[in-house]
Amino acid sequence: MTSIPAKESNFLGQNPHLGDLTANETGFDSQHPPKQDLIDTCVHCGFCLSTCPSYRVIGKEMDSPRGRIYMMDAINKGDADLKPATSQHFDSCLGCLACVTTCPSGVEYDKLISATRPQVERNVPRSLGDRLLRSLIFNLFPYPNRLRPLLYPLLVYQKSGLRQLVRSTGLLNRVFPRLGAMEGILPEIDPKALKADFPTRIPPQGTQRYRVGMILGCVQRLFFDPVNGATARVLTANGCELIIPKTQGCCGALPAHQGQEAQAQAIARQMIDSFEGSDVDYIIINAAGCGHTLKEYGHILQDDPTYRHKAQAFASQVRDVNEFLIEVGVTAPLHPLTDGELAIAYQDACHLIHGQKISAQPRQLLRQIPQVTLRESQDAALCCGSAGVYNMLQPEVADELGQLKVDNLSHTGADIIVSANPGCSLQIQKHLQLQGRQTPLYHPMQLLDYAIRGERLPSA
Repeated sequence: MTSIPAKESNFLGQNPHLGDLTANETGFDSQHPPKQDLIDTCVHCGFCLSTCPSYRVIGKEMDSPRGRIYMMDAINKGDADLKPATSQHFDSCLGCLACVTTCPSGVEYDKLISATRPQVERNVPRSLGDRLLRSLIFNLFPYPNRLRPLLYPLLVYQKSGLRQLVRSTGLLNRVFPRLGAMEGILPEIDPKALKADFPTRIPPQGTQRYRVGMILGCVQRLFFDPVNGATARVLTANGCELIIPKTQGCCGALPAHQGQEAQAQAIARQMIDSFEGSDVDYIIINAAGCGHTLKEYGHILQDDPTYRHKAQAFASQVRDVNEFLIEVGVTAPLHPLTDGELAIAYQDACHLIHGQKISAQPRQLLRQIPQVTLRESQDAALCCGSAGVYNMLQPEVADELGQLKVDNLSHTGADIIVSANPGCSLQIQKHLQLQGRQTPLYHPMQLLDYAIRGERLPSA
């Protein structure tokens, strides 16, 4: 692991990493560039450096929030170009938003990077390989109906022994490292999940307290169907009627986080339309990255006169499932998950702790389960390296962060790991396997589901 430099020259004109940023040829276009007043709130104190995962690994000023803000400022003022030499440093950002939590000056880096990424996508040419990979990702992963048919050959790939052969040679990682990274996070495919479906309405158990919409996600519904099943059972056990529209698709998180603005907007409109007229009290999501994007619909559709107010109303109803259950209270009795004490290492997903400011609620829920203790890991708020599709686009940085995350979680000595985001779960499972560790990983709703039903954990 590259250590954080103790001291580094940090200012435009003094930093060697800024040496080639001179005359402006191509700058930001006029469509929502990073706002200068937000840029000016940065006082260059450097508090963000110690919490920035890309700076932690790469060790360069330009791959830190402060360095990127300098570049935004230089491009805005015509002192630098928006070109591959500069955009690579925006690409290296995981978008984890840890710097937003840390910044003593309240710099809204989340707004700055979310404004910059669409600028990069519109104005900076990418290599052929980069274009092909991004086209594959954004034309496949956000669309469950396109992704589902591919799971059948992938199931054969896993069960036939071909996967073991491919991984044993290491050839894919050497020749096509990005495809190797994509293959490396592929979870075990459950044949039952290939045909899994939910009814459009699930009645509550006992007295109805709330009528809520439930979002199934794209990756979540195909690779983590048991998590959705557990979420539905937990909600209905606590007096919620569930509304699950068949027309819902992806939330738009994957394209939104990578600057694919038009695609994210189209997906957001479809999601809003799918719940229109459902008369729900809340809209519940069990994936951290999805929840953050759903709450940003008002911003994503800010220029759409037809959907602007609909998007704001929709976003106001969105609740992360952990947030919701703490807000309304768990009424179903909870039973122990094991015969003795169960030690849990809870992993903070970035878009939950930094994006939505939700950290205490999952821990509060887990502590309500009898005989559960929580163990905190070192660097608990540091990104695991998943960051949506970052671990496929920037595998070297992501792998170093994933290894560190699993090391820290394992050093707690916990019996199980708990994560509330599918991307984090895939990343952690990958590095658990690479390190030969057998620690089980669950979503908080899976533990609550077992506790409500009075069942012991399979791994216990």
